[in-house]
Amino acid sequence: MIKTLFHQIGAYKKDSILTPIYAAAEVIMEILIPFVTAAIIDEGIQAGNMQKVLQYGVIMIVLALLSLFFGIQAGRKAASASTGFACNLRESMYRNIQTFSFSNIDKFSTAGLVTRMTTDVTNMQNAYQMILRIAVRAPMTLICSMVMCFIINVKLSLIFLVALCVLAVALIYIMMHAMPVFQEVFSKYDDLNASVQENVTAIRVVKAFVREDFENQKFGKAAEVLCKLFVKAESIIVFNSPIMMTVIFASMLGLSWIGAQLIVAGDLTTGNLMSLFSYVLSMMMSLMMLSMIFVMLTMSTASAKRIVEVLNEKADLTDPQEPLKEVKDGSIDFNHVSFSYKAGTGEDTLKDIDLHIHAGETIGIIGGTGCGKSSFVNLISRLYDVTEGSICVGGEDVRNYDMEVLRDKVAVVLQKNVLFSGTILDNLRWGKEDATEEECRQVCELACADEFIERFPQKYNTHIEQGGNNVSGGQKQRLCIARALLKDPKVLILDDSTSAVDTATDAKIRAAFATKIPGTTKLIISQRISSVQDADRILVLDDGRVSGFAPHKELLANNQIYQEIYNVQMQSGGDFDQKMQEGGLE
Repeated sequence: MIKTLFHQIGAYKKDSILTPIYAAAEVIMEILIPFVTAAIIDEGIQAGNMQKVLQYGVIMIVLALLSLFFGIQAGRKAASASTGFACNLRESMYRNIQTFSFSNIDKFSTAGLVTRMTTDVTNMQNAYQMILRIAVRAPMTLICSMVMCFIINVKLSLIFLVALCVLAVALIYIMMHAMPVFQEVFSKYDDLNASVQENVTAIRVVKAFVREDFENQKFGKAAEVLCKLFVKAESIIVFNSPIMMTVIFASMLGLSWIGAQLIVAGDLTTGNLMSLFSYVLSMMMSLMMLSMIFVMLTMSTASAKRIVEVLNEKADLTDPQEPLKEVKDGSIDFNHVSFSYKAGTGEDTLKDIDLHIHAGETIGIIGGTGCGKSSFVNLISRLYDVTEGSICVGGEDVRNYDMEVLRDKVAVVLQKNVLFSGTILDNLRWGKEDATEEECRQVCELACADEFIERFPQKYNTHIEQGGNNVSGGQKQRLCIARALLKDPKVLILDDSTSAVDTATDAKIRAAFATKIPGTTKLIISQRISSVQDADRILVLDDGRVSGFAPHKELLANNQIYQEIYNVQMQSGGDFDQKMQEGGLE
């Protein structure tokens, strides 16, 4: 874990090295000041020698200025190193997440990834800054102060040694009890963030079902659990301060009592006693800072483990050593393919799929919910890898292609359509970064998106809100189809991507595909018979197996599952686009 995190320091190694050096120099200056103070009292004030007072006074000012300078430099370098470290962590996590396959992403919740990149990284940033400064400053101050105390008077120094032992035992006890609680705290942050994310994402559903009170209660419970855990942890740590102050005051009393006796006996000077007071305060404050470090390290250790989980996660799907850079055509071959989301469980989502699709064919895919339709098409663009068998596109196994090349030529419009904040043109150019406005217009005509775009006042420069919340579901689907077409794919997969489009528009889109992109292989998943019945062949899936793969008429005559779907949908006289066609309206 430490090795993984160390690599993220990157260009900030220099600042990370300079910070403890400056902190050490600051400590040395501070440790010398009480020593000079004692000399001013003993050799200057008590001896009535003003020249000594001035000489040592100048030395004290120089030491103070040097301490201030080194302290400022240590603070600047620590801030630079810690913020740079945090920045590198976030960038590395984000870059690694971008390489994840769907199976990798399935291991982490969205809320968990957000928490790792925000709260957990902030904890690491604060901990790293404390480590660079205080983890060097506090122990060094403690050791140097103790050395100076023993140089001044061994007997009085034993008081501090006993005090340090008492404090060390108390701190260890507190930390051992607080650490497990803090580890539990950060796992609960995910629940809190999940509640917020789910509520904001589904705010329309929440309001439609008047579930605001329920959502408030759910969030309140998550927040209350987090609050109770923090209170529990803080209630343990709070004992740190009274124990610290008790030991400090006890040390002061012991030092004053024994020191006064030694001064009377002539074994100790007043200046040395004042120096001892300064050193004991420095030691106790160092212990206080060390206790803060222990608390921060306890909190950050849990965060570090969660961050390293993401950084060390390796993408399940990788490019071969010498990947193919060109997809010959849109032919697709499933060679006895089986697939499971969890390999080795014995629960295959797809079972022994063996079929062959010619380039340019239009294939309809239909079947009941959970039969494996989406899993089937996800394998073609290698969003997942097959468990058994092989899939070939353009005559080559998909695992032999460069994934970027493959996914450029196998365009997928997924069930869940996503638009990003920006203009319509910005969203369309996700398919092709350098696409001209004319190219965007052409694909929008194919997807029947131009109909509503032209009605917007700003047309193609209309701003799309985050998630596409200012356009309807059908409009969003048509924009996503246009975006996929802009890639000029060899294979176009529509995963139930016209479900929110009326059947007349759906028919227009299919007609445009047939005439305008005849060479592109088109796979259309749909729950509507009307959307697939004109396809060259229709694949009927049932419980992950091929129930039928033939044209509409043949399936209607021979396939029981297809017959049942057809009869259910047509028993009321056919759906909308069929009626329009029969009435001569198209």
